[in-house]
Amino acid sequence: MFRFANAFAEPIWNRRYVASVQVTMAEDFGVEGRGGFYDEVGAIRDVVQNHLLQVVALLAMEPPVDAEPDSLRDEKVKVLKAMRPADPSCLVRGQYEGYRDEPGVAPGSAVETFAALRLEIDSWRWAGVPFFVRAGKGLPATALEAVVELHAPPRLLFSPDGCQPRPNFLRFRLGPSDGVTVCVQAKEPGEQLVSHPVELQVDFERVFGARQQAYQRLLGDALEGNPARFARQDGVEHAWRIIQPLLDQPGPVHGYRRGSWGPAEAVTVMAGHGGWHDPAAGRHDPCGR
Repeated sequence: MFRFANAFAEPIWNRRYVASVQVTMAEDFGVEGRGGFYDEVGAIRDVVQNHLLQVVALLAMEPPVDAEPDSLRDEKVKVLKAMRPADPSCLVRGQYEGYRDEPGVAPGSAVETFAALRLEIDSWRWAGVPFFVRAGKGLPATALEAVVELHAPPRLLFSPDGCQPRPNFLRFRLGPSDGVTVCVQAKEPGEQLVSHPVELQVDFERVFGARQQAYQRLLGDALEGNPARFARQDGVEHAWRIIQPLLDQPGPVHGYRRGSWGPAEAVTVMAGHGGWHDPAAGRHDPCGR
C-alpha cells in the first residue's frame, strides 16, 4: 500500500536510487521449550525461506495489474523467479550460548538460531542491489523491519571532516509496532553548516488505533477463501530453490551471547554497505558509525 499509493516512492524505487535493502527479524527470546522441533529446523527453514522471502517479494515486486489475489501473487512469484540461488559464501550462521542445554536439543547440535545472508535479484529494476536478510533468536529486541537505504549524495557539502552521514533511508516496521520512518538530513543548530539526521515517523497504532492481529486476518481470509496473503505453490518452489544451496553447504555455526546482535562474523555479510541498522536503537550516529 505504501509503495503503490504514494507517488513519491515510485521514482526512487529502483537500482538508480536504492543502494541496499535490509530485512531483519529479531526475537529477544530463545526456543522457549520448542527445542525438539527447532533442532530439526533451524532459522533458515523456520523463517528465512518463507516469512522473510515474502517480505523481500513485497518490497521488490512490480505493481499488480489489478487488486485480484492472483495478480498480487503473480508479481511476488516473478521476484522469486528472478532471484539467484543464495550463495553459501554470503551466509553467516550463529547459535546462542546455552542453546544446546535447551530440552530436546542434541548435545552437539550445529543447528543455527541466527542466520545472515545476501540475496540478489536479476531484474531490470533491481540488478546490482544487494538484499540483506537476517533472523535470529536471543537478540536484544523483538522486531520485524525492512530498511531501504538510498545512495549517498555525490558530494558531502555539509559534513565536518572525517564525518560520513548515513544516507537517507525508509524503514518499514512490521508486526505489532508497525509504522514507517523516513530519515532525512537537516541543518544542525548553530553557526556551522553541518547536517544531522532527522527521522520523520508515522506510528500506525497511534494514527489508526487498534487493528486486527496478523493471525486474525489470515483466519478470516481462509474462511472467506481469499488467497491473497497465502503463498502459492510455484512461489514456494522458487523459495526453496533460492535457499537450497544454504542447506546443502551451511558452513560453520558461530557462537554468540544472548542479548547481542548475533555472531561478530555477521558484519562481513554487510561489508562495503555501512553495516546493519539497529531496530532497538531506531536511529544512527550522524557520522554513520
